[in-house]
Amino acid sequence: MAQYFSRIWRLRFFWMALVKIDLKNRYRRSMIGLGWSLLHPICMTIVLSVVFGQFFHRGDIKAYAPFLLSGFVFWNFITTAMSQGCQCFFQGESYIRQHPAPMAIYPLRTTLGAAIHFGIGLALALAIIWCEFGIVNAPSLLGLVPSLILIFIIGWSLAILTGVLNVLFQDCQHLIDVLLQMLFYLTPIMYEPQEVFKDNPSLVWCMKNLNPLAVMLDLLRSPILYGEFPAVQTYLLGIAAAVLAAVAASLTMMKIEKRMIFYL
Repeated sequence: MAQYFSRIWRLRFFWMALVKIDLKNRYRRSMIGLGWSLLHPICMTIVLSVVFGQFFHRGDIKAYAPFLLSGFVFWNFITTAMSQGCQCFFQGESYIRQHPAPMAIYPLRTTLGAAIHFGIGLALALAIIWCEFGIVNAPSLLGLVPSLILIFIIGWSLAILTGVLNVLFQDCQHLIDVLLQMLFYLTPIMYEPQEVFKDNPSLVWCMKNLNPLAVMLDLLRSPILYGEFPAVQTYLLGIAAAVLAAVAASLTMMKIEKRMIFYL
C-alpha cells in the first residue's frame, strides 16, 4: 500500500495537470469562472431559507442561511465525487491505455476538482458567518483540519467505488442518482433532526450516528457554525466511516485494477 501511494505521489504533476485541464475546460470563455461553482449553493440557500425557514421553525434567516449553505457546499462535494466518479475511468481511458499509472489517480482527479469548489464554498460560508456574527472562537477552526481530511478520504473512496461499479455495470450511474436523491432527505442538510423529530429520540440517534454523511456534516458544522470542537464520539464515528470507505475502495482496486483495461 505504501508503495502504491508512493507511485501516486511520484506522478503528482500528472494528476495535478489533469485537474487544471478539467477546470480550464469547464470555465473556458466564462465571465466569472469559478464563481459559477457558488451559484447553485447560493441560489438554493436563498430560496430554501425563505421557503423552509418557517417550516423547520428557523425564524432567524440570518442564522439559518449559513446552516443551509454549509450543508449544500458539503453535499455538492459528495454528489460531484460520486456522479463524476462514475465517469472517471472512461474519462481517463486514453491515458490508461498509454501508461500503466495507478488507477486511483483518475478518481483522485475528480475528487480534487470537487474539493476546490468545496473549499471556495466553505470560505464563502465562513465569510458570511464572520460578517453577520463576528469571529466566534477562532481556535475551534483548527478542528476543521482533521474533519476536512476525513471528508476528502470519504469523497475519494466513493469516487473509486462508483467509478469501478459503473465500469462493470454501466446502469449504476442512474442508480446512484436515485440513491443520492434518497440520501439528500435522510441527511440533515436542511434541518436539525432533534428539532424535527423531537418526539422520537431513537430516530434522531439513528439519523445522526448511523448515516456517515450526517457524521461528516457534524464535523464540518461544529467549528464553523457553533464555534466549538466536534465531540470525541463524532470524531471516532467519522474516522470509522473514513477507514471503512478507504478499505472498501482499496480492496476493490486491488481486485479489479489489473483487469480494468479489459472492461473499458
